[in-house]
Amino acid sequence: MSAEDALPAVLAHYGIPLLNPVRLTGGLINSTWRLSGPEGPAFVLQRLHPSFPGEVNLNFACVTDYLAARGHLVPRLIATRNGAWWVEHDGGVWRLMTFVDGVSHATLPDLAHARTGGAMLGGFHAALREFEGPLPYQRPAVHEPARHRAFLLETLARRSDHPLHATVTALAEAILSALAQEAALPAMPPRFLHGDPKLSNLLFGRDGSPRCLVDLDTLTSAALPFELGDALRSWCNRQAEDAPSAEFDLEIFAAALEGYAEAAEGLLLPEEKAAVVSATVTIQLELAMRFAADALNESYFGWDPARFASRGEHNLLRARNQITCARLLSARRTEAEQTVTRIFTHP
Repeated sequence: MSAEDALPAVLAHYGIPLLNPVRLTGGLINSTWRLSGPEGPAFVLQRLHPSFPGEVNLNFACVTDYLAARGHLVPRLIATRNGAWWVEHDGGVWRLMTFVDGVSHATLPDLAHARTGGAMLGGFHAALREFEGPLPYQRPAVHEPARHRAFLLETLARRSDHPLHATVTALAEAILSALAQEAALPAMPPRFLHGDPKLSNLLFGRDGSPRCLVDLDTLTSAALPFELGDALRSWCNRQAEDAPSAEFDLEIFAAALEGYAEAAEGLLLPEEKAAVVSATVTIQLELAMRFAADALNESYFGWDPARFASRGEHNLLRARNQITCARLLSARRTEAEQTVTRIFTHP
């Protein structure tokens, strides 16, 4: 059964009719539809990627309950008629959420949006400062460069028959060489984090005002510099992740950190501030490894068949984009580190 064919049966669990479904295409992982109600958009329905078990919704419900009780705008899960937070249907995990009106961007329109995005992420982290947890579902760590390195090497050994194998091998050598030059982050206290603060997971008002973070599958407890690095590697690239060229913009880097520092004043420890630039480069290289592995496995990230002949070719371009960004930031590392010091010393 196709995902679209399953929509009426899934919604029957909620007692909601299928109303003008519009598929949203911005995400790389989950399948998402906006459903219209009698007076306009009212719900968001998602089929989660098979890598996410239904139990991630327990974290979603727990954290959004906490934030909503403190006045923060968040999407809210809608329970089925039987009180469940998700539906398992046709081999997939589905969930229904409230619709939060807003605009997401593939690239930042201007520096004001960068400051606002930084403030949204900083406010999210600050709001969870007193969250005691633990999260109901303990998901595996996302940012583990050594694990992704091992998986890439295993993929190269296993998929030697793939048409892109030679090309991916050459790219992987460059990625792994760059990664070897990055020192491992020192041990950090775990923080409750979003887990995937890429730009498309931030909702802005149509006037550029802050709305909220979305796609809360990835809520986790982890080192904060990796979260900031994941945000900055996404926000500071003036080009789309699958563009032939890449651009790491230090003006966006500074503006985003200015917004973050103001909203999360006093939150970061000295060692967390010191690790921001290195963590950003590491996450760029980690994502390059993940895209390179999926260029051969062709099993995880979504792809655009209208633009690419295969999922592998799409992911190969994404991997090249990320290592280019890592090189651009590394070339201006001193300037970036001075920016971090300036902002967090005089926010």
